[in-house]
Amino acid sequence: MPMKLGFGLYRHMLDDAHYRFARQCGATHVVVHLVDYFKQGGDANARVDQPLGDLHGWGRAGDPDRLWTVDELSSIKQDLARHDLEWAAIENFDPAHWHDILLDGPRRDEHIENVKTILRRMGEVGIPVMGYNFSIAGVAGRIKGAFARGGAEAVGMDGPVDDPLPNGMVWNMVYDPDAPSGFLPPVTHEQLWDRLYRFLRDVIPTAEEAGVTLALHPDDPPMPTVRGHARLVYQPRFYQTMADLHPSPRNAMEFCVGTVAEMTEGSAEETLDLHSREGRVAYVHLRNIRGKVPNYRETFIDDGEVDAGRILEILHRNGFEGVVIPDHAPSMTCDAPWHAGMAFAMGYMKAKIDGLRESECC
Repeated sequence: MPMKLGFGLYRHMLDDAHYRFARQCGATHVVVHLVDYFKQGGDANARVDQPLGDLHGWGRAGDPDRLWTVDELSSIKQDLARHDLEWAAIENFDPAHWHDILLDGPRRDEHIENVKTILRRMGEVGIPVMGYNFSIAGVAGRIKGAFARGGAEAVGMDGPVDDPLPNGMVWNMVYDPDAPSGFLPPVTHEQLWDRLYRFLRDVIPTAEEAGVTLALHPDDPPMPTVRGHARLVYQPRFYQTMADLHPSPRNAMEFCVGTVAEMTEGSAEETLDLHSREGRVAYVHLRNIRGKVPNYRETFIDDGEVDAGRILEILHRNGFEGVVIPDHAPSMTCDAPWHAGMAFAMGYMKAKIDGLRESECC
């Protein structure tokens, strides 16, 4: 089976118009975000290309007492199928459902059961992959400007983010708006790795029974610390550390090429080659960048420091059968900036993938 071309859709994009757009671009699979990152985020986090926010985060997390139901998941899957699209993965747990796993808090056992329930429901519906970020601070420090070719609006970073994380916030979302004032005590790398180890130990057996693969996203931005809190996969070598925590094939990677390229060590191509040969890559985010953290800019897919065509060649050569999606794209100057930017990225990727297939058969 060849690699597949997919599309990532945010919660507010789960509608017929976006499904048609994805299919028209050539996608056959969709990675779905069920967390609403734009909920009550204000002007700093408008519903455009990707969540940005400010030091107050992306807004409110979801309902802690309501997990995604089988009926809800089934309905989305049926809607996708009507457009000849397959559901490839869910991306990210809602902080409301698992924050005390990240924080090692008093509700950890309850939240482990939440994750197990989600995995079982995914298995029942037939959703094969759960992408996740094991991060306390989450994504922070993004800025936006006319950074890409021709002055197209894109995202970047200008310097580290050292401001402390307020109580009641995790992974850049507010899970407890009534938390006491003050700041969350920073955690060390050792503490966070131990929390990931215990998480995998506790939930991988359920993932195996459900037939669902857990896929870890590298830290974005890939800094040793963000907002005072340690990170896990902020250099390429730490992907191997994660893999070594649990031998199950259900312990896999959500390989974000742009994030790995932003790291100050190693090579995105070499890292992807290694882990895709080992069968550890569940699905791939593909975008391009210039620079390294803490100073980088996102670019058009054909115009950065990553050879995106080479990335697809590596996946093809190594027999990768998963889904590749365009991660982010600069917004183009037209009446539909997001759509145009994503269509450009999808066209590039489809042409490269089709070319690889043709060269193999001819």
